[in-house]
Amino acid sequence: MLPEACVANIISYTSPADIFSSSTVSSVFQLAGDSDFVWEKFLPSDYKSLISRSTDNHQSFSSKKEIYRCLCDSLLIDNARKLFKINKLSGKVSYILSARDIYIPSGDQASYWSWSKVSNSRFSESAELITTDRLEVSGKIQTGVLSPNTRYGAYLIIKVTKRAYGLDLVPAETWVKSSNGHIVKNTSYLCCLDEKKQQMKRLLYGNREERMAMTVEMFGGDGKRREPKGRDDGWMEIELGEFETREGEDHEVNMSLSEVKGYQLKGGIVIDGIEVRPKSPS
Repeated sequence: MLPEACVANIISYTSPADIFSSSTVSSVFQLAGDSDFVWEKFLPSDYKSLISRSTDNHQSFSSKKEIYRCLCDSLLIDNARKLFKINKLSGKVSYILSARDIYIPSGDQASYWSWSKVSNSRFSESAELITTDRLEVSGKIQTGVLSPNTRYGAYLIIKVTKRAYGLDLVPAETWVKSSNGHIVKNTSYLCCLDEKKQQMKRLLYGNREERMAMTVEMFGGDGKRREPKGRDDGWMEIELGEFETREGEDHEVNMSLSEVKGYQLKGGIVIDGIEVRPKSPS
């Protein structure tokens, strides 16, 4: 059997998933898999800064593996306006920018937006749209804080209340743009299709919806109807776009959703934030 230090050096070139599974092989693999030398390789380079910026920055850790597990459970940072998380098996980094950490025009005006704690939210406040004819939401992140050489997706996390109106007439425009010039544009409806409502709108508005949808699709859509998708946490999400990170590069990525071409009043959508996470291999 190889010495523990040698085993630790070998498995440090694998993945967290491999290390967790190899710990059952023998006591040597288990000891090697618990070593700080191994888990230092999988911790983000700024993990000390992340812990100091967390809402519980006085907690102590007995090992680097314990720090890794803590980051896998997620960490609220920057006055609880962001959530940081590591995927347990891949070690890839994710962020959620809270509604307070992104830009919502007129977000501070009570006649347009209401702020409150929402069930299942990770944050102390989420934003509920009261009414507007121009919905715009945007956020930004630096690629340097993410995992390198990784394809990321950006997702607007939302809920649609029972009082919602005006969300399904025209698709919203979405885009993700990096300072290196890369840009991805698309469209998505703000709520899922309700056939009964669709029939009523056709009676009231005729083919106005189809005409407006065609106008928005010229923005960059491909003609497919995109809608919010359910999440495991009880919320829904709208994909804004995707981008890739590269080793040694640090670009600003801007993410946005806007619905300003329908001119109709809308309300009843709750915004929890924007999640930036690695995309699953297709």
